[in-house]
Amino acid sequence: MAVAALFEPFTLRGVNVRNRLWAAPMCQYAVREKDGVPRDWHLVHLGALAAGGAGLILVEATAISPAGRISDADTGLWNAQQTAAWAPIVAFLHAQGATAGIQLSHAGRKASVWPAWGEDRHGTMATDDGGWPTVSASALPFPGYAAPVALDAAGIQGIVDGFAAAALRAAEAGFDVVEVHAAHGYLLHQFLSPLSNVRTDKFGGSLPNRARLLLQVVAAVRAAIGEERALLVRFSATDYAPGGWTEAETAEVAGWAAAAGADFFDISSGGNVTGVRIPLGPGYQVPLAEHVKTAAQVPVGAVGLITTALQAEQIVASGRADAVLLGRELLRDPHFPLRAAHELGAVVDYWPPQYLRAQWPTL
Repeated sequence: MAVAALFEPFTLRGVNVRNRLWAAPMCQYAVREKDGVPRDWHLVHLGALAAGGAGLILVEATAISPAGRISDADTGLWNAQQTAAWAPIVAFLHAQGATAGIQLSHAGRKASVWPAWGEDRHGTMATDDGGWPTVSASALPFPGYAAPVALDAAGIQGIVDGFAAAALRAAEAGFDVVEVHAAHGYLLHQFLSPLSNVRTDKFGGSLPNRARLLLQVVAAVRAAIGEERALLVRFSATDYAPGGWTEAETAEVAGWAAAAGADFFDISSGGNVTGVRIPLGPGYQVPLAEHVKTAAQVPVGAVGLITTALQAEQIVASGRADAVLLGRELLRDPHFPLRAAHELGAVVDYWPPQYLRAQWPTL
């Protein structure tokens, strides 16, 4: 290959990303102080991805409020202390040539659970253990979790305001990109899906009603971050369940979100209900991303069991997606982008000088 598509730059509004190989947001459950403040682990973890050559690094699902955390070990962006702690991490990512993004989230009915590791208990954390009441579109519990309270009009407005305030703090911390998390069964996905939203007001029923909260959040975040920063939305393109959220609805709402100010769509799947069969396999979510890209005429990223340089290159070079986002593969090998460039014969100028001696010899 004379030119590897994977290593062509990509422009998101006023943000230039050095390649199409991006780090997906990956929850770390590493804030043992329970205050939402990122610390050394986050600097080292994210910094390694930047030194390893990733183009855009999306920080893990970061809560817009204490009640929006998945667990009490999550990162947050609801106060000045957290904003100040993110700033030097962002500065380090920039110093390595990477673009810095953060995924803002509210977990809704999937909040207040025990962290995924470091504890021997699972499911909803009781208030006596530090848990808190949860909220959702409707008072329908996620299977095995405590029942949430359905948000009223004031609560819904509070969610919109919370996303906007967190987005403003993200900009203050220096992030180039903000991603709104509307996937994996968290609050915005709970509003989108008829399996978790049985409201009868203007936020339930029809697709425009179920999408109303997301579109209000997108518009508010765009107003908060201004015109130069990029705004992404992560969708689960399907619930994999009869009567649930579908890829056709995802594409339609993606078009509406683009009109409201979103620039790019990160396409995943599932997470809103249990007991479904997910067709796991290499690149299993790429067709979902391709459908949204084609049907909505918007740029998209593909994620999910993308593990080799050639596989990633073929996804981008074929036009099925505009970028690929890696999760587990980057945990296994934070320098995957540098290795991929070598394997594809792409010349990149962002090897850290400290690592130049480790470059593979030219064949």
